[in-house]
Formats: sequence, C-alpha cells, structure tokens
Amino acid sequence: MPDSGTDFQRLAPYVLGRARRGVVGSSRYAQRLRTAVLEAARDADRRPVLISGEPGLEKDNLAALIHFGSGERRRLLLRLDTADLQGSGRQLLDHLGENSLLVSGIDRIEPSLQQRLVALARGQEPGFQGRVMFTSESPVPCLDAIVISIRVPPLRVRRSDLGDWLRYQLRLQSTNRGWNRAPQLPDSIVRRLQNHDFPNNIRELEHLVDRALRQAHQDSQVGQTSAAAPPTVLPEAVFWTNQRERRLRFDLWRWKPQLREWMRSPSLWNGLLFGLVSWLFVAANLALWLGPQNRAENPVLILFWAWWWPLILLTYPLVGRLWCAICPFMVWGEIAQRLTPWRKRVWPHGDSDRWAAPLLAAGFAAILVWEEVWNLEDTAWLSSCLLLLITAGAVLSSLVFEKRFWCRHLCPVGGMNGLFAKLSILELRAEAGTCGGSCSSYACFKGGPADGEGLASKGCPLGTHPAHLSDNRDCVLCLTCAQACPNRSVQLRLRPPAADLQPRMQPPDGERGLILVLAGGICLHHWQRLLGWLPLTPDSLQEGALLPRLSIAVLALALPAMAGLWLDRRWLYAGLPLLWSLLLARHLPLGMGEGGTLLPEGWPQWQADPHVIGFAQTLVVVIGWAGAVALSQRLMRSFDRNWRIGMAGLVLISVGGRRLVAH
Repeated sequence: MPDSGTDFQRLAPYVLGRARRGVVGSSRYAQRLRTAVLEAARDADRRPVLISGEPGLEKDNLAALIHFGSGERRRLLLRLDTADLQGSGRQLLDHLGENSLLVSGIDRIEPSLQQRLVALARGQEPGFQGRVMFTSESPVPCLDAIVISIRVPPLRVRRSDLGDWLRYQLRLQSTNRGWNRAPQLPDSIVRRLQNHDFPNNIRELEHLVDRALRQAHQDSQVGQTSAAAPPTVLPEAVFWTNQRERRLRFDLWRWKPQLREWMRSPSLWNGLLFGLVSWLFVAANLALWLGPQNRAENPVLILFWAWWWPLILLTYPLVGRLWCAICPFMVWGEIAQRLTPWRKRVWPHGDSDRWAAPLLAAGFAAILVWEEVWNLEDTAWLSSCLLLLITAGAVLSSLVFEKRFWCRHLCPVGGMNGLFAKLSILELRAEAGTCGGSCSSYACFKGGPADGEGLASKGCPLGTHPAHLSDNRDCVLCLTCAQACPNRSVQLRLRPPAADLQPRMQPPDGERGLILVLAGGICLHHWQRLLGWLPLTPDSLQEGALLPRLSIAVLALALPAMAGLWLDRRWLYAGLPLLWSLLLARHLPLGMGEGGTLLPEGWPQWQADPHVIGFAQTLVVVIGWAGAVALSQRLMRSFDRNWRIGMAGLVLISVGGRRLVAH
C-alpha cells in the first residue's frame, strides 16, 4: 500500500480496480492464452510480463487478470501510458513502493524512458518492490531477455471463438441496459461475421454489438405507443461491418450517372413488369394451349425452348440473376399479393436453406424427369402446364408470406439462376460504411417512405440488405434498394468472373444437391448413350410402360450424385463453370438449329450448319474447362496430389461431356 495519504492521492487516478472479464472462448488459442495468463500469475519469481498484440485486444485486461490472480492481488495495480509518463509524470515512478505497475504501449515510449522502465523491471530502482507488466503492439527487443512474453492472437485468427464473444457481449450489454434477457443471435449471423477480419478486434466487436442492439430496439419501438420490449431475436440487418476493399471493381453508375437515374425509374419497372411482361405471359400460355402442339409449328414453343433456355444460360456470366427481375412467375405473385387485403406472414429467416435447398433440388429434379419422360420440349400444352405450375407456387407463396418467399427459397428456376449468378461479372452492392454511418431508416431493406432522393418502397423483395451481400445468389437485380437509398450507397459494378466463389465462402448446406441435379439433367437427356446397354432398357422415355421409363430416368439423373456426393464441396464449386458450359452446349443445337425458324412460313428462316454448332459446343466446353481450372486454383490453394487428381477429373469430365452433348 502507499506509504502516505499524499502518495495515495497522487496514484489514485491510475489505479485499476479489477479485471473486466476473463478469457472468452474455447478454441485452442483461447485455451493457450488462458494457460499463459495463469502461469504468469503463479510465477514464483514475479518476473516482468510483456503482453503484445494488435490494437483492441484488451491487453490491459489480461495484465489485470495476471495481477489479481497472483499473490499481490491485495496491492494496487497502477496503469500508466505514454501520455502519463511525459514531463512531470515521470515522478510517479518514485512513489510506487510495493504496488504493481502496468505500462501501456511501451513500444511508443521514448528510448531514454524505456531504459529506466527496464531498470525498474530488473529491480534496479531503489524503493520499488512491486511487479512490472508491459503491453505493446510491436516487438520490444530490450525486454526479450527479462520478461514472460504473452502474444495475444487477433480475432481473425480465433474465428471459432467469435460466437462466444458475440453472445457474451450481448449478455453484458443487455444487462447494462436493464433488460432481463439477451436477444438470441442466429448462427447465420455468426457465420457471416466470421468472414470479417475485425481490424480493431474486441473494441470493434463491442461497438458492433452496441450499435446492433440500439438499432434493433429502435426498430421494435416503431409504431409502439409505449416503450417496446427488448428484441427477442436480432435480425441480420442490424449488424454492420466495414467490408474489405474490393479490388478490380468498376462502378457503372459513377461512370454514367444518367444510367443510374434511368434504371431506377419506377415508371420503367412498373410499365415493364405489370404493363408488358404480365400480359405477354398470358398471351404465351394461350398460344401454347390453343395453337399447334408441336415445336415445328408453334412459334411460342420455339421461343420457350430454342430461345429462352439457351439465352438465359448464355447471360449468366454477364448479368447473373437479371432474369429474376422481370420473371413473369413472380409478377403474378406480386399482383396477387397486392390484390389480397390480409396481412402476410414474415417468412422464417435464419437457417431456412437447410430445409429449402433440398426441396428446391428435388423440385428441379422432378421438372427434369417430367421434361424428358413426357417430352415437354415438343408438347405445347405440357410446357404451359410447367409454366403455370411454377406460377401457382409463386402466387400461393405470395398469398401467405410477404415479399418474394418463393424466389428466395423454393423457385427451381430461381435456384438455378442464383447458382450460376455466382459466375457473373456484374454485381449490385452497397458501401457498408455509408450505410452504417449515414442511414438510420434502412428503407432499402425494410421499406419505408421517400427520404431525400430515395423513393418510397416496400424494401428488398428477397429480404437482404445490399451492404450484407456477399453472393449474387441473394440479389435479383430488381434495383429496389437503389430506388430507396437516399445516400447513393448502392453501386452497380463490374468485377472479375466468379468473384463470389472464395476459399472462405459459406454456401448453403443444400446447394451442392442442386449442382448434382443439374449435372444429372445432362445425363438424363443423353440417357441412351450412358444406359442404353442395360438389359430391359426401354427404347424411348416417351413411349411404353411408365414404370420402366421412370426408373431409367431416375437412374440417369442420379448418376452424378452417385459419383459426386463424396467430393469435397470446393471441387463441386470449382466445376461450376464446366457445368454451365455443358448445359449451354446441350441446348445450343436446339437454339442454333431451330431458333431461326421462329418466324411464320414465308418469313426469313435461318438454321446453323451442324459443323458450326459442333464448333460452338467445343468452344463453350473449352471456356468452361479453363474457368474450372482457374477457379480450382483459387479455392484449393494447393497443388498437391489431390489437386492433380482433381485436374485429371476435370479433363475427363470435359472430354466426356463434350462427346456426350455432341450434336
């Protein structure tokens, strides 16, 4: 204790009364740090301690844990930093007595003062009998020989501890606010935040949680006459992280501001969707029911199978999921939503993909079997039934749930669009710094009235904030967010191909099932080349007994799943460009061979030569193989034996796939 009341008054402003918290987390890094703190506290020789690490890691708190866990816990722990030790502050070192000293930021202290502190740590200062601890952000060579060194790992290294840290902060800050319980934190938020590096570590995390709680509480008070109860579950939209700088991005709207104004015009979208697309869809279905039933005589059937399917596949690497922005299925879903007066339910968020992704894959598998077994490509009314069935799913979902629940989770075409949109060179994103610092309404996500240049909107139809987007799968390019944003935060950018596919990505659990189903669709269409040798195989999938036809169709569809379920998920995503190329090559003969016969008899007709079609198929497959090779290098980050085997597999699939889809 201080020798006199004067000494105590002088030292009192620098006293640390207690440790704020222990070491949070259960990772090996947390356990190692916990052990190091405990060993330093129990050190019989009371050696000096150096705690080093990046800013924001609570190094001072670790020093307090060491002090209050040691035999000197009844003595004072004094904390002095660079500012405290300037000028007359050096005199404080003469009044320490038996008390322990924590010097914060010794790497920033001038060399002359460092030498005295080193002497203090060595016990060479008369009258000082306490223990010295230091913190620093960089190495301090003059201390290496005399201290117990503890290196604190940053949060980006301890990603598995992030969930524990977040939930601890939620409990702590909820208690400080007087709440009787802390809000629940969905695992999906933890997984998303694990992709953030947290450059300011725990300090940044505390600020993040505080801002999320304030925003969630404000949102719960909207429309309430009295103080609202604390939120039960924290939504994803209230968590803001500063995104890393994205290189090789080109903002089209900054380059051409008039393009932004034209694209965000409500009259453009309302006229296009509700004035044109909706009624063209009705007319197309009437033509499929009332017109000729074969493709050679029905222009709408040619438009559907020879134009729409090849073109939508061709545009994936360019504009991603743009088709979903003008999709007639959901246009009629939104019309039904507007015409019904009852309040729609909020769809279940969180881990919805765990049940939705398998259903989506199963739905697409059913469509592929239906297409081949019942010859939808050459039967007009059945093709219309397919379109109307998907529309019915969109309408029924819109009558029950708000926004585009069907598009987000269950639409088979939307699932395929979202999968291949990962390859796109176009992305819609928002600047998280601008959104978190300048926006409090979040109208782009939740909807709201007009604000500044932002227009009134109902919010993102997929329930995703543009600043949280890390995958084109969750964006349909409807530009609702750009219309609602008052701060010009939303950007339409060009980027490198397949930028969404990164080593640390967190794809949905069931998405690889859809990849295997799409690969199975190629095998199903060419089932005779693969399974025609089997005994009792039907001559055709369109004629004969139904059970054998269905059996062989299901078997052909399941071939990729039998071979690919054991594969590492990264290999499936690495092969995504190759899958896209094989699907496009499979539809090219129909598009290039019959697409030019769309016009009625007597009008100009065009059909590509078979050799031209074959060349186009080969070129597409080569492009897909090259993309798969480049993507595998990015995702695997190694060139070991497994990578070489994977490369051989890509070559085999490319050559075999090209021969399979040969015109």
